[in-house]
Amino acid sequence: MSEAPGEGENQKHDPLAALRQPRFVLYTFSRIFSTIGNAALQAILLWHVYELTNSPVSLGILGLVRFVPSLGLSMVGGVFADTYNRRTIITIAQTVPFTAGVILSVATLNDWITVELIYGVVLGIGLANAFENPARQALLPAIVRPETFANAVTVSSTLQSLGMVTGSLIGGVLAYEAIGASYVVYTCLLAGAMVTMAMLSYEHDTSDPKRTVSIAAIKEGISFVRGNQVILGAMTLDMFAVIFGGAKGLLPLYAKDILHAGGLGYGLLLASLEIGASLMALALVVRPPIYRTGRALIYSVAVFGILTAIFGLSRNLYLSILVYMAIGAADEVSVVMRNVIIQLATPDALRGRVSSVNQVFIQASNQLGAMESGFLAAVTSATFAVVSGGVAAVGVAGFIGWRMKELLNYVTPAHVHIGGHGASPAPETAAVIEAEEEHVAASG
Repeated sequence: MSEAPGEGENQKHDPLAALRQPRFVLYTFSRIFSTIGNAALQAILLWHVYELTNSPVSLGILGLVRFVPSLGLSMVGGVFADTYNRRTIITIAQTVPFTAGVILSVATLNDWITVELIYGVVLGIGLANAFENPARQALLPAIVRPETFANAVTVSSTLQSLGMVTGSLIGGVLAYEAIGASYVVYTCLLAGAMVTMAMLSYEHDTSDPKRTVSIAAIKEGISFVRGNQVILGAMTLDMFAVIFGGAKGLLPLYAKDILHAGGLGYGLLLASLEIGASLMALALVVRPPIYRTGRALIYSVAVFGILTAIFGLSRNLYLSILVYMAIGAADEVSVVMRNVIIQLATPDALRGRVSSVNQVFIQASNQLGAMESGFLAAVTSATFAVVSGGVAAVGVAGFIGWRMKELLNYVTPAHVHIGGHGASPAPETAAVIEAEEEHVAASG
């Protein structure tokens, strides 16, 4: 599955190819700081809101406040990412969560924090994320050498998974020990993300004077996704797999009432998902690239569904932890494959808008998945909801593979040119890079 069509067996794979490029290193450090900070903030806010209100409903409101801005403004953010300088958008957008961190720190340390203030701050962060996320996704292909893009996506996804684990751990510990100090740490992490992003050199493509922020521009992005079977299939597959196969919303019930593991078991189950994803991400970095990305995406979703059904039937905590870790690994494969497919199949002029459509799909699937699992468990049982969801995810993978042959047969080119018309084979790239490397070696 890893060998490129027409490539020899002796082609050497460099798992650190992307990290040898200074601009990607700066981009990566910015993303690591941001990911750790956001994961920590999520853990901190959940704990703090519950401490202030002692109400599960308030936690639901917190999630809703975080979700609504993304759903409503993601497409607008995508148009901005395709119209203006993407690095500038990211840097400006990050000033909002940085300011939010300052406000939360001061309010908490001076003991005038309220849950209403937290909701307002989270709303502001959500609005900023609607602009930052599409710009960040669209920026990556423009700052790495084309033939290392797949490696860049894998490395970035790996470090993001590790950042989420680290951030959740830091946030959980600090929220319990010193809630005020936890917001200070978050603010410092956001400052690191802003500084490293500002250091990245990037020139925005201004060759198309027709790029403007308008309703027509939004429609253009949506029309492109609808007319591209590969991109639409990848997004649809992920959305329905998460809606049907997501068991995360029922983990507290499984830990308490089915596995009888209590709070410790709940924590272990949550951690196992991210650990599985991180281990798989590391494996994807080390191994040669997967070129049959369409087939790998569909197969990984099918495996995700099968494992979800097994998890639903398990009554042993240790088996459940191992299976849930494997679910995280399968999900990581699908995430990396989907990102590679969407980015390479999208023209640079539309990359921000397509990324924003993808964000809407992801956000909608997470929310609808939690609602579907909870409702079905209420009218039947948790076991039926999880097992049937896993089976449905397998069915979705089979149906997409049957109906969307372009996605099933999609192959990432061994060397790609990321230009105005998306990804296309560029055989001359290898010779150019080889000449550059020889020049560097000769000059010491």
